[in-house]
Amino acid sequence: MTKNLPLSMIIPVLNEAAIARESLGRLPYGDRMEVLIIDGGSQDKTIDICRQFPVQVFRSPRGGRAQQMNFGAQQATGDILLFLHLDSWLPPDFFTQITQTLTAPSVIAGAFQLTIALPGWPYRWLEKTILWRSHLGQLPYGDQGLFLYRKHFQHLGGFADLPLMEDYELVQRLKPLGRVAIAPASVTTSGRRWQKLGLLQTTLINQAIVLGYHLGISPHTLARWYHRLP
Repeated sequence: MTKNLPLSMIIPVLNEAAIARESLGRLPYGDRMEVLIIDGGSQDKTIDICRQFPVQVFRSPRGGRAQQMNFGAQQATGDILLFLHLDSWLPPDFFTQITQTLTAPSVIAGAFQLTIALPGWPYRWLEKTILWRSHLGQLPYGDQGLFLYRKHFQHLGGFADLPLMEDYELVQRLKPLGRVAIAPASVTTSGRRWQKLGLLQTTLINQAIVLGYHLGISPHTLARWYHRLP
């Protein structure tokens, strides 16, 4: 029987050829971890590029990022699962940060702080609000690199089969079981989504989606609204 590795990094992708080479070139690789790329049906060169790196590449059943990450968790052999967006880059000491965070008393899961790879004080302000939300509300989002022990992920049944908010929903189910802690270091995430619509509009849309979720609007309806945006 294969001995479990300490950590499995699970990265869902879909048509990410434009950033795959740079992002995978930034990843750390080593014998204490495995990197699983879970493709959701890319029509570009994403898979070809990924296969040039020391990663495992899988095609998951179609159905969205939640299904991709659940499928990746099923393939993983690590005791710890780290769910990472392709455009979020880990701090150099990420492995130590993860293990120290998860071994702290009462911690059930963790995530990193967030740095946005764009200059200017509005983005520094946004980073601070994300930090307050993450610490005070124990509400990190998926772009912050959510990590937890595989046994806890399996106990909860993984991500809910939602087209949107799957990371938020999982964190809500984790909180009654223990503290969702924030590591001292940051992941650095691409600014591409803020550049697309602008900081203010992107922030307002994100908060509207969260508000709609708490008001009981179906995530499928929210997803349809979200994907109609330019």
